[in-house]
Amino acid sequence: MKKFCQLGLCLAALCFGTQLAAQEKTFYIEVENPWQQSKTDYPVVVKTDDLKCDFPIASATIYDGEQEIASQTDDLDRDGAGDEIAFLLNMPARTTKQLRLVVSSQEAAPDRYPARVYADMKIYDKSNKRNKHPKINSLSVPGTSKVYNNLYHHGPAFESELVAYRIYFDQKQTIDIYGKFNKGFEVEASGWYPDDKQLAQGFGDDVLLVSGSCGVGALKGWDAKKQKAIHIEPVAERTATILAYGPVRTICQMAVRDWKYGDSRLNMTCRYTLYGGHRDAQVDVIFDKPLGKEIFCTGVQNVKDSQSFSDHKGLVGCWGTHWPVNDTVKYAKETVGLGAYLPQKYIVSEINDKVNYLYQVQAPKQENITYYITFTSMKETFGYKSPEAWFEHLKTWKQELDQPCTVKIKKKK
Repeated sequence: MKKFCQLGLCLAALCFGTQLAAQEKTFYIEVENPWQQSKTDYPVVVKTDDLKCDFPIASATIYDGEQEIASQTDDLDRDGAGDEIAFLLNMPARTTKQLRLVVSSQEAAPDRYPARVYADMKIYDKSNKRNKHPKINSLSVPGTSKVYNNLYHHGPAFESELVAYRIYFDQKQTIDIYGKFNKGFEVEASGWYPDDKQLAQGFGDDVLLVSGSCGVGALKGWDAKKQKAIHIEPVAERTATILAYGPVRTICQMAVRDWKYGDSRLNMTCRYTLYGGHRDAQVDVIFDKPLGKEIFCTGVQNVKDSQSFSDHKGLVGCWGTHWPVNDTVKYAKETVGLGAYLPQKYIVSEINDKVNYLYQVQAPKQENITYYITFTSMKETFGYKSPEAWFEHLKTWKQELDQPCTVKIKKKK
């Protein structure tokens, strides 16, 4: 009887283990770069719905021949199943690559690949020592609550090896920037605010005093009577969330519920995606229902005494020098180049107010607006050193965005 029970237990364990065994399926995808220029660290995104897999996808492995490519699988709607598989690919000019994609129902180890991005959001706690403030993934507050000073760097911060951004958790929802001397990660160590020792070691710092502007590409409302950009208020609720931490990309977002904007009441999410190896970020503004005739605006801050550039077709930039903080004794002036690119289909007009170079945008009957933001800091050893060089880069950047690679799912096993 004892042997029989042991055998039964072994069989039960075997059956249970089989049920828990990872399910896998192999797909083949084709990526083509038809452009005459090569693309480095090109972001490729595969939507799991397009794979029509018969199990929830928790992870993926990508192969270019025998070489494994770092990737991540992101559950964007938090339903327990992956929605997008993202990876970076170097694509020479006018080439096509055939890749093998193996999807699995089993989650991947979090340290499977080296991190090329970083993100965090922290609760400010005076009782804690430097950089020991508790990290959080998401925070929701009533629209009347003022929590800007209760978050350690005032909202989510995220970075690649080249640059760092942060989103203000308040009615401004402004995009602020952190410039680096050298490539690498600094936000976790500096908390956005490097101390004297870190500054002496060559850390970067905040390089822009955004005040009430749109900073680098924050979406704003538009006041037609006063002819100026306005903040995202009043709202019933604000939520900041870090959706993805890497290793390939980080995704942070600010969402508002019941924004009373003119005659409209809007539920809006502004999502920011930053990839490894990139200084530019993708902005997706998502509404829960099709828009009407609402007009918004975005662009770049008019840095004091700046030179500006526009192609009058969605690309706008500036180059300027100003104090980055109110402390003008300890800190020196900073020189930055800012840029934003909006596809022309959204543009109503080009217009400036006292603190911004702007485009008015509109998307009737649509639920999404997608555009792009970027910046450089003069302190970068790897960046741009003149307005002419920066504006030429912006032109090339727009061309690259307008010449995407094509991605096709070819077949599966």
